[in-house]
Amino acid sequence: MEAPGFWDDPERSNVKMKELKNLKDTVDSMNQLFGQYDDILTLIELGYEENDDSMTQDIRAELDEFTAKFDELRIGTLLSGEYDKDNAILKLNAGAGGTESCDWCGMLYRMYTRWAERKGFTVEVLDYLDGDEAGIKSVTFQVNGTNAYGYLKSEKGVHRLVRISPFNAQGKRQTSFVSLDVMPDIEEDLDVEIDEKDLRIDTYRSSGAGGQHINKTSSAIRITHIPTGTVVQCQNERSQFQNKDKAMQMLKAKLYLLKQEANVEKLSDIRGEIKDIAWGSQIRSYVLQPYTMVKDHRTDVETGNADAVLDGALDPFINGYLKWISIKDNVQGS
Repeated sequence: MEAPGFWDDPERSNVKMKELKNLKDTVDSMNQLFGQYDDILTLIELGYEENDDSMTQDIRAELDEFTAKFDELRIGTLLSGEYDKDNAILKLNAGAGGTESCDWCGMLYRMYTRWAERKGFTVEVLDYLDGDEAGIKSVTFQVNGTNAYGYLKSEKGVHRLVRISPFNAQGKRQTSFVSLDVMPDIEEDLDVEIDEKDLRIDTYRSSGAGGQHINKTSSAIRITHIPTGTVVQCQNERSQFQNKDKAMQMLKAKLYLLKQEANVEKLSDIRGEIKDIAWGSQIRSYVLQPYTMVKDHRTDVETGNADAVLDGALDPFINGYLKWISIKDNVQGS
């Protein structure tokens, strides 16, 4: 009997078809750029021939659109990492600062969901813990879309907020910190051996919006891998068994990365350097008072329009990081 071919495996076939579609989309985008480039040259020639200064504004608008599309396509070529194409799992944790930090955690969660909506991605909450008075203590959520991890890996680290706290009656400026961990959602069945004796499995009641089963049964699952201290949580599924399956998938993905990366330096390329949620460890600062500015401390990308960033306009920072890390890798490799 002939051995089953690649296309006889539905899962592998779907992956291949997805890759082929992505390649076709890239070629189509390139062809559109070539066409737009020719159109711009034609407009410039017409402007010279007719000596029509009024065409300058139209040419500038076409050129700006061309540049934006070209830059987006160029950024796509930088997403070549092993896990870049995968969905992303993000976990936000409020740092020291009580209600203020929990509120900041909620603001960041809104920022990333707004960014995902702009990209046409979907967001699925896996675990959620409300703040004591306001905001979010911690939230784990999955962003589903092509290259979601490739884009969002730039966001791992500590995020710092400076503002006049609405929770401070004296109206003083306050600094808050929230950490973000980003991992790829590796969908294939990973060859990771886990000894049941190394696991501590806790159940608890789900919290937050999510359906009629919320807060009625202890269906949420927390799994701790004792040897490595790795903790994963899931509460969004309808049953305890489904939550456990998803949590085990997340745990296998984390342990797989730990196994693949032999040292901390290599691990930091995938998982991000885990730092204390405090002063001096932030990757980005969001200043709302006495002036407005968002600045990435790795790439020096900054903007004065903090409101737009908090509403999901993250692409300049994500693109800046991808360019920065590409140049850094090329320098180290030379």
